[in-house]
Amino acid sequence: MKKTKIKRTSWQILNSSKQRVTNQRALLLDILRKGGGHLDANELYERARRKQPRLSLSTVYRNLQLFKKLGLVDEHHFTEEHFHYEVKSGGEHHHLLCLGCGKVIEFTYPVGYQLREDISRGCGFEITGVEVRMVGLCSECRK
Repeated sequence: MKKTKIKRTSWQILNSSKQRVTNQRALLLDILRKGGGHLDANELYERARRKQPRLSLSTVYRNLQLFKKLGLVDEHHFTEEHFHYEVKSGGEHHHLLCLGCGKVIEFTYPVGYQLREDISRGCGFEITGVEVRMVGLCSECRK
């Protein structure tokens, strides 16, 4: 299997934190990276079990918490039911959440430097990132 830049970086982070790069961890990160969206723990578990049937749901949860702690994944709480996970990307992106079907659509839109500076200065707050989530109905649900 060819190692991509993202994958090597994940491995380096795991190794530098004295965490072993296990087959299960590599599989979970690979599924998250190729997931095509935001997966919850159950979706990740179902996909991973197709390749490693002995994998437990508790292993998925434990590793998601480890990945989150190490800064490898972002955890989003889009709905009341559960969290969604995605591999942390290098660029800033935001989310549209459909209230009808629950679909999550990523979009990019630069939040202005001046706006960040004004808010940071006015509130005495160091802004390290911006997350925008907009809710509404996707084109399919509007039909």
